[in-house]
Amino acid sequence: MPLRLYAPALLPCDRDDECTVVRDAALDIDATGRISYAGPRANAPALNDATVIELPGILLPGLINAHAHSPMTVLRGMGGDLPLLRWLREVIWPAEARMGPAEIHAGMVLGSVEMLRHGVTTSAEMYFQGDRVADAVLATGARAVIGCPIIDLPGMDWRTMIAEVDRWIDADGVRFGPADRIEIGYGPHSAYMLPEDALREIAESAVPRGALMQVHVAEASEEDANQREGHGSVPKLLDAVGMLDGRVLAAHCVHMSDEDIALFAKRGVGVAHCPGSNAKLASGIARLTDMRAAGIHVGLGTDGPASNDDLDLWHEVQLAAMLARLSTHDSTALSADEALLMATRGGAAALGRADIGVLEPGRWADLVHVDLDDPTFAGGIDVPDEQLLANMVWGAGSRRVRDVWVAGEQVVAAAEPTKVDRAEAQRVVRSAGERVRV
Repeated sequence: MPLRLYAPALLPCDRDDECTVVRDAALDIDATGRISYAGPRANAPALNDATVIELPGILLPGLINAHAHSPMTVLRGMGGDLPLLRWLREVIWPAEARMGPAEIHAGMVLGSVEMLRHGVTTSAEMYFQGDRVADAVLATGARAVIGCPIIDLPGMDWRTMIAEVDRWIDADGVRFGPADRIEIGYGPHSAYMLPEDALREIAESAVPRGALMQVHVAEASEEDANQREGHGSVPKLLDAVGMLDGRVLAAHCVHMSDEDIALFAKRGVGVAHCPGSNAKLASGIARLTDMRAAGIHVGLGTDGPASNDDLDLWHEVQLAAMLARLSTHDSTALSADEALLMATRGGAAALGRADIGVLEPGRWADLVHVDLDDPTFAGGIDVPDEQLLANMVWGAGSRRVRDVWVAGEQVVAAAEPTKVDRAEAQRVVRSAGERVRV
């Protein structure tokens, strides 16, 4: 049945440069789960048998986690004081070798629940057993863009991995599930974990299928020394093998030259900026302001819950702004509303998705309700727009997320998931963690 939501404030996130606040707003969701109206209550069309809900706070688009490995909730806290490459080789990859379909499904269910409770409706996932990841996301009611991992490690054949993704896409399409909740693509781990032939073959598979390629780029300074020596940089290598002819989401991009940034901008590459993980692993601070100035679509990502260690994108909103200001010595480098737009509209653009990330007619009704029952909002809803946004971004964060809808279906009510039992999801992950620990 169609649904109408009323709220004192609505953030459509429909502009690149500022986050407009619509006061005394209405939002209509049609029977297919798409938005049919978003704007002032006074201008809303006449109702036709719609359910009406009055909300006491702020409505905004569902946040988009542009880079995550959410099944790693099973591995949370392991090897947390190591640098990136030692952390991967000595702790994570050996533990992941013990993760089977049951552990991956359990970790993704809990990760999805955690994100939904924080207002994240879409996550770009890179993890093994993509079918189990998809099943878990469909169970919670969230939305996911899955980059099926392709990596060159002992016991793993990258050619077989590519062929498996080819078959899946050819059978089910790039998008499937209720309201296109699942998108499938290719997840080449990185240039340093794959031979050049593999990168070229991935591009040859992905580009004609219109599938997204998710890849780690220039995360740690030492990781791609051989690629820089042979090709000048990882971005140049990706261009040379044809990957930049298609849809690419490059995660991290910490160590990028001016030439690399210009190349990504020219080729329309999306970037997933992961400030929390990059800081925790001491990988560095990405050149966010330079990438944005060049016109690159930049979204925000948490990375995995074993390298962050949470899946709270509101923390990344804050960190992105703080580190941009700190690294440039400029307190105006990234405003609160610009940071929030990166987590919504920016994430959708980085993924190449025009159907999410903004509250406007035709897009899926993925939205979040933030209530004001918190000391942060003691000044009320009628403060100036800039102050209201600052209070939400800098003060409240995810703490006051109360309700979440995906394609018009309520998947969080009163801060708890509606489709799965959170306590049971936590219990299952606890058991899975016991099985994979060294």
